[in-house]
Amino acid sequence: MPDPLQVDEGVPVAVEEHLAAVLRRRAADAADADPDFATDIADRVAAFALGGGRRLRAEFLWWAMRGSGGGARETPAALGVAAALELVQTCALIHDDVMDGSPLRRGRPAVHVQLDARFGTGERALPCGTFGGAAAVLAGDLALAWADDAFAEAVAGLPSAPRAAGVWRVMRTEMVAGQYLDLRAQVTGDASADRAARTAVLKTALYSMGHPLALGATLAGAPEDTVRALREAGRSAGLAFQLHDDVRGAFGDPAATGKPVGEDIREGKATYLLAVAGERCAELGDRAGLGLLERITGGARTTEEDVDRALDLLVSCGARDRVARRVEELCARGAETVAHAGLTRDAADRIGELFGAACGLEAGADRATGPAPGVGRAAAPASGPGRTTAPASGPGRTAAPAPGAGRAAAPAPAPAPGLGRATSPAPASGPTTGPAPDPGRAAAPAPAPALTPALDPGRTTAPAPDPGHTTPSAPEPPGPPAPPVPAVPPTLPVLIGEVR
Repeated sequence: MPDPLQVDEGVPVAVEEHLAAVLRRRAADAADADPDFATDIADRVAAFALGGGRRLRAEFLWWAMRGSGGGARETPAALGVAAALELVQTCALIHDDVMDGSPLRRGRPAVHVQLDARFGTGERALPCGTFGGAAAVLAGDLALAWADDAFAEAVAGLPSAPRAAGVWRVMRTEMVAGQYLDLRAQVTGDASADRAARTAVLKTALYSMGHPLALGATLAGAPEDTVRALREAGRSAGLAFQLHDDVRGAFGDPAATGKPVGEDIREGKATYLLAVAGERCAELGDRAGLGLLERITGGARTTEEDVDRALDLLVSCGARDRVARRVEELCARGAETVAHAGLTRDAADRIGELFGAACGLEAGADRATGPAPGVGRAAAPASGPGRTTAPASGPGRTAAPAPGAGRAAAPAPAPAPGLGRATSPAPASGPTTGPAPDPGRAAAPAPAPALTPALDPGRTTAPAPDPGHTTPSAPEPPGPPAPPVPAVPPTLPVLIGEVR
């Protein structure tokens, strides 16, 4: 039985070991069913799950369990449920890339791109897209089935199992609801800040922070008041996490995010960041800016020039800074709520530190919001290998070349660990990057002043935007199909701001 004190010293490592053991069993089941299915789909899902991510959800679950009095008896269940959360995340990311048509994930080709490359089907359309897209839907489904199996095995026989199962059911439903609202906004053109915030809470905040915290406390038998407070804290900090990710996706370095710069803008997503920009343009009477934002979120084809103009607008109208302030407020609120939730002091401090790291607020962290207005922004390359791009002009922006001549794609990272059976690697394309360094720990942020109520998934309306708003998915480190996994997977570095 794992020693909880040893797990305390390296939660991601312990979860990696447990997840690898779970996936070996599942991969063996897949091989028994059919070797082609195992190689093309099951091993690819396992490699994805093991090949990246900061294990953020696992850390929240663990420290909520420990802070609620959990110890050796709860440790196996906590590690099992943490592994299940990683598989839910695997499902969500694979499906998200299919729905968005994203070519990259964690700096490598997305699963649907890998599958099309494997069979040369990228240009052969099916009624539901391409072969790769259809097969990736099945890959995501398999990850979710494995997640449910892992969860059921972990909590079997525990007194807390019925309560934990209730949290698990709500989490899965809300995650799917958030993904649907994200898609729906792209066809309805609903670009309001309220709707964008509601989508972010359901799609990211609750399943990334709120529910993992609630699950950890529930496994330890914590009172309902503590569970409720932790869910509330995770809702606030999780929303900050998603808003930070939106800003990071727009202005961050693709070498760190693993995704092309401005991808949400290119896809016409009605993010909170764009919604706040719309509010600011309306306040300033900027009709040209409003027209640009309406075109981007209205389903029209977005050009690279539109992306550059939109990024300039986000800086010049003050939307980026407004969202950055909102991130700080929400993250501080979450840390303050945790501090009064009834956990042990050490666990509450750890969770507060994790909030700050996830939102890019701890000391020395890359805030990934780009330079302040007037300092300039380096133009980022569009996706594609070796692409060189002329810097775009615009207010408050000066072009600066990314590392490497001609702003070429970064070298591909080492392959992620596999499961003891070789998989057929897909040809890589587009820029690839390695994981970012661990930002380290820092003190939890100070409490924020009185703010608007946190979004509650039980309400039908989200809080109205205030003048300090901000906008996950912080990306995770890389991981496509790969060679065999060692008995104990290596520690994966921490990346700030993953979320979908």
